[in-house]
Amino acid sequence: MLGQINQSLGRLSRAESQVAEWVLAHPRQAAESTVAEVAKACATSEPSVIRFCRRMGLSGFRELTLRLTEALSQPGSLVHRDVSAGDSTSDATVKVVEAAIKSLIDLRSQLSTMPFDLVARRMAEARQFVFAGLGASGHVASDACHKFFRLGTPCSALIEPPSIRQFAAIADRRDVMILISKTGATANLRDAVQTAYDNGAFVVAITDPASELAATASVTFACDDREDTNIYTPRSSRLVHLAVIDALHVATALALGDSAARNLRRSKDALL
Repeated sequence: MLGQINQSLGRLSRAESQVAEWVLAHPRQAAESTVAEVAKACATSEPSVIRFCRRMGLSGFRELTLRLTEALSQPGSLVHRDVSAGDSTSDATVKVVEAAIKSLIDLRSQLSTMPFDLVARRMAEARQFVFAGLGASGHVASDACHKFFRLGTPCSALIEPPSIRQFAAIADRRDVMILISKTGATANLRDAVQTAYDNGAFVVAITDPASELAATASVTFACDDREDTNIYTPRSSRLVHLAVIDALHVATALALGDSAARNLRRSKDALL
C-alpha cells in the first residue's frame, strides 16, 4: 500500500498530495486515525481524504486503514503470504495451490477488458517482438520468448537494464515491446518505455494498472495481484503473468493465421 501511494504522488491533486505525503510520513498514525483526524493533520478537508482513497482504488477510508495495518504488520512467515510457521506440510501445500487458483480466477474475470485483439493485430504486423523484465519478471520474459519465436517473427528477451534501454533507443514503429513488471515501479523500465514510445514502437505493459509503467505504455494488461513482492518471492503474480502471455501467444497465432500454424508445425517436426 505504501509503495502504491508513493508511486502515485506525481498524479495527485494538491490536496490529495497533502494526504499522501502525510500518510507516507505517518503510516501507523494514519491507520489508527479517523477520517476527520487525518483531514485535520493534513490541513485539508474530509472529502479530499475520501477522494485520495478513491484515487488509490480503495472503496473508502476504512479500506485505507486496513491496507495500512496490513502493510505495517510483520508477516507470520516469509515463505508465503497465506502460510504460517505452524502449518503442516499438507495444509501449506493446499494454501499455496488455492492462492494460485484464486489469482487465476480473478484474472479470468478481467479478461474481457484486456486488449488481446488489439495487441495480437499489432504483433501480427510487427517486424519483431521484444519481451523485457527484471528479476522474476525476467524469467517470465524469457519464457515468453521461448514460446513466441516459433511463430516465425524474430523475438528476443531482455532481462538487464542496459539491454532494455539500448533496445528502446533503436526501436521504431515496426516493433512491439512487451514489458512485464509486478509493481511497474522500476525506473529503468519506465524510462525505457518512454523512449520506445517516443520512437514510435508499440509498447505493451503487463503490470499494475495504477503504476507509472502502465500510464506510459501504449496499452496495458492490468494485472493487480495483491501479492506483496517486497516481502515474498513472486508466486501467484508470476502465474498470472505467465497465463496472460500464454493467452496472448494463442491470440497472436490466430491473428497470423496459416503462417503461424505452418511455423509451429515445422518447429515441432525439427525435433523429431
